Amino acid sequence: MTETTPGLGLTELPEPNGTVLVVGDAGLIGSYAARQYSQLGWEVYGISRREVPDATWTHHSADLLDTEALTALIADTEGLRDTTHLVFGAYVEKSTDEELIAINDELLTSTLDALKSAGVPLKHVTIYQGGKAYGHHLGFFNTPAKESDPRLVAKHFYATQEDILRERSERDGFAFTALRPEGVTGYATGNPMNLLLVIGVYAAISKELGLPLRFPGTRAAYEVLYQTTDAELLGRATVWAGSAASAENEIFNVTNGDQFRWSQLWPKFAAHFGMEYAPPQQMSLAESMPAHAEVWERLVQRHGLVDTPFEKLVGWGVGDFLFHHEADNITSTVKVRQAGFADVLDSETRLLQLFDELVEAKVLQPFEAK
Repeated sequence: MTETTPGLGLTELPEPNGTVLVVGDAGLIGSYAARQYSQLGWEVYGISRREVPDATWTHHSADLLDTEALTALIADTEGLRDTTHLVFGAYVEKSTDEELIAINDELLTSTLDALKSAGVPLKHVTIYQGGKAYGHHLGFFNTPAKESDPRLVAKHFYATQEDILRERSERDGFAFTALRPEGVTGYATGNPMNLLLVIGVYAAISKELGLPLRFPGTRAAYEVLYQTTDAELLGRATVWAGSAASAENEIFNVTNGDQFRWSQLWPKFAAHFGMEYAPPQQMSLAESMPAHAEVWERLVQRHGLVDTPFEKLVGWGVGDFLFHHEADNITSTVKVRQAGFADVLDSETRLLQLFDELVEAKVLQPFEAK
């Protein structure tokens, strides 16, 4: 546990005992998991289609859907063929549930088929789910949601992937864990599915335009209870789950461990950014913000920021969804704590710290607090 991040490090993580393959290591969740394993001294490899310029592990670019080529890569690469732990963070977005199930199930089965064909000594697989397992995307759901809550009638790839893993783990002799975060916050280059960047870039552009910071959602969404999961905390939970006997073949909600209302945080965001704050103004970020790409480019040039294409920098739809969700989003983390993972964070403090880290990394421009 560090002095600057109290709450991270409460759980004693396992000593290196195997070789880790992170599939989807270019993504937000996958990159943090790979980095956490690497920092702890594990042998870590990553596979995704995109390059990972800041990787502290060995990265390979590959098409996960080409099972034959993937098998050859794993079987013919020293280290990869020794894989004992699979962290599966790959994901492809589609517009319908049927398409989501088809493509994301195929990503998982292709990876598992390749590992088996390559003869790796696989012991554990970690996958990620989320609040949609409880119906967050449908509106109201029972809160605090527990892992024992019944599945939805509507099929979802979380459930189909879980069924695949239960069948394969029993047949092939490995264990698995499914982790359910919510609103993951952190930073990965070129990964727009990130609430932190939605808020930070929206604030930066508003400030450059001389405007106050406004919550861009509905009044009801402004007042409901919400929660987030820090990407570093989730990475630590991933390492814990990969080796803890109490995590074998289990599902766990993983969040920072607290709840908040946006009405409590947005005025504090404004003060942290050195901005005035005004009452909420409902709007569509996805419709409004692309028109300000030139404003962002001006900030990039003026402050020497990381030059990520604006369309790949922020997923505005993420903000639209979360800032217009008018029901509490709370999941219980009792189960994961009782199983042995104790890390917690104060979300308000951590979010402000993460904004500062984005400034230090030249992802956001410098700002002066009010």
